[in-house]
Amino acid sequence: MEDAVSSFWGPVTSTTEWCEKNYVYSSYIAEFYNTVSNIPCILLALIGLINALRQRFEKRFSVLHLSNMILAFGSMLFHATLQHVQQQSDETPMVWEMLLYIYILYSPDWHYRSTMPTFLFLYGAFFAIVHSQIRFGIGFKVHYVILCLLCIPRMYKYYIYTQDVSAKWLAKLYVATLFLSSLCWLSDRIFCKEISRWTLNPQGHAMWHIFMGFNSYFANTFLMFCRAQQLGWSPKVVHFVGVLPYVKINKPKTQ
Repeated sequence: MEDAVSSFWGPVTSTTEWCEKNYVYSSYIAEFYNTVSNIPCILLALIGLINALRQRFEKRFSVLHLSNMILAFGSMLFHATLQHVQQQSDETPMVWEMLLYIYILYSPDWHYRSTMPTFLFLYGAFFAIVHSQIRFGIGFKVHYVILCLLCIPRMYKYYIYTQDVSAKWLAKLYVATLFLSSLCWLSDRIFCKEISRWTLNPQGHAMWHIFMGFNSYFANTFLMFCRAQQLGWSPKVVHFVGVLPYVKINKPKTQ
């Protein structure tokens, strides 16, 4: 793509670009919409973090919300610069986040409690080192999809064992936003040449960021509900200003 204005960051060194013209609005931001579209994810993760801390959920959920924020900030850096080093600040946290989801999903039934976090930590560290030295293309995408697929059976198990209607709606919203975000991502990649000829670019990758921000929030909230139920904290789904769902718990006094 031809740059509309001069580039502050120099030539593009990332292994991929998206269907948005570079440096249209500022010489400091390569892909404007793909950069600012991460803001909703940061705000939603912040709301989730405040709720987790305020109600004293397990630390794993605070770390999960923080990982969503770190990923969004890394994505902003990547799309603002389109530099390979910043690409790692986007892709490596994506893998770390999925490893954290795997831990939260599977750890309640894991009998050897120290082995899972140790293995996942070493796996994440190994990936970060290798990824810093090797430029992955399609291999990264395949690897990331495999990690996502490992989470689906467990999410489905939680769904079928959850009787609360509001909690089930969280799971349905998770699936719906995942479908919409994937559709936007694929459309942006597959039909970029056609979209580039349109008067108005729908910014499919930016929409992917927005939908995935909500997707992460719904997933986190659903998992917080399920975990609170496992611990006997009498969770219920309530809504902030009647719109945004979150989990409210009632811990026994002994806890």
